[in-house]
Amino acid sequence: MRILIYGGSFNPPHAGHIRSAQVAAAALRPDKTVLIPAALPPHKHLAAGTPAPEHRLAMTALAAAEIPNCEASDMELRRSGPSYTSDTARQLRQEYPGAELIFLMGTDMLLTIESWHEPEVIMELASLAIFAREDGREAEIAAQAAHLRETYGARVYVLGGEPVTVSSTQVRGLLPQRQGRAYLTDGVYAYIIRHRLYGAKPELCWLREKGYAYLKPKRVPHVQGTEEMAVRLAELWGADRDDAAEAAILHDCTKRLDRDEQLRLCEKYGIMTDEWELQNEKLLHAKTGAALAADVFGVPPHIESAIRWHTTGRPGMTLLEQVVFLADAVELNRKHYPALEAIREAAFQDLDAAMELYLRSSLYYVAQGGEAVHPSTAATQRYFLKRLEEKGRAPVEWEPEKI
Repeated sequence: MRILIYGGSFNPPHAGHIRSAQVAAAALRPDKTVLIPAALPPHKHLAAGTPAPEHRLAMTALAAAEIPNCEASDMELRRSGPSYTSDTARQLRQEYPGAELIFLMGTDMLLTIESWHEPEVIMELASLAIFAREDGREAEIAAQAAHLRETYGARVYVLGGEPVTVSSTQVRGLLPQRQGRAYLTDGVYAYIIRHRLYGAKPELCWLREKGYAYLKPKRVPHVQGTEEMAVRLAELWGADRDDAAEAAILHDCTKRLDRDEQLRLCEKYGIMTDEWELQNEKLLHAKTGAALAADVFGVPPHIESAIRWHTTGRPGMTLLEQVVFLADAVELNRKHYPALEAIREAAFQDLDAAMELYLRSSLYYVAQGGEAVHPSTAATQRYFLKRLEEKGRAPVEWEPEKI
């Protein structure tokens, strides 16, 4: 039996790790490949902001799924102290007494292995597989391999050039800039975004792909229009355009669900409902959508709140909440409703006035239809009317249309 062992911090596991393991597995044809995230690498410090061990293990397991006959092991994470390769070799030898163990490593690791803890134990218990990069160091690698064979009786396999030259440090630097997805599997990237590891923010094209999957096809144009309008309003009024886009993409993520499905989500997420929401599931989707967006996509609280209040509004709304609220109301794919054009025009001239007008018109037509008004909507209209008065600005004049 032949087992390929690949250890590292995997912080996070990226395309370079995966491709290296795939190439080595194709060349050496092991019966099994084992990825082992280190708890405390002896030769380097874990970067500031490194996720908890269980997160690195979970990401490594997701990466392992891309490699044939591969699994992730927590053996080093369960051990206290530095993650010495010699200790891992001993443990693996106990678990697989008759197997050939092969440790996969890069050129620099081969050249420095004699400075490691108990290098003789490593080379006694396991073979070494080295990626020789095509960077002019082939002779140096060959000389070191010959030295290790002669001095320690080491078994050394020299493999072809290392396929992907990207580091975990580079990936970690890209993630907060809404970049880096190209270097990660979809499973690892989704996990990072869900838990917002490394300060990651989702690439908007990826978020659209995943977010649209929650929608009925006929709702996609509305969500696209809401995102476009939210970005325009954010740029005009000084909100973060990417936060506005993120909230807009996800604001209707549970809209397609019926009342029973909405209520199941309320139970799952511990959402309290009121009598108006129980009578109208269209109101529930704001709460359930916000909770799902936080759970599945890891949206931070200010974006979650923008989704939560995009239907009824609330007194004291933040700038981002107003932007998303109005973008949903006046996006260019919206079918005509009374006051639409007036609200849309006001949104680019006076945000408070646009909010007040939309709420005032909504309250009027809800009352005309004989329906009960949600208390939050009425309170929000009064809030924005008072804001206008305090700033010495008049509400937008508007004559109700007959419907």
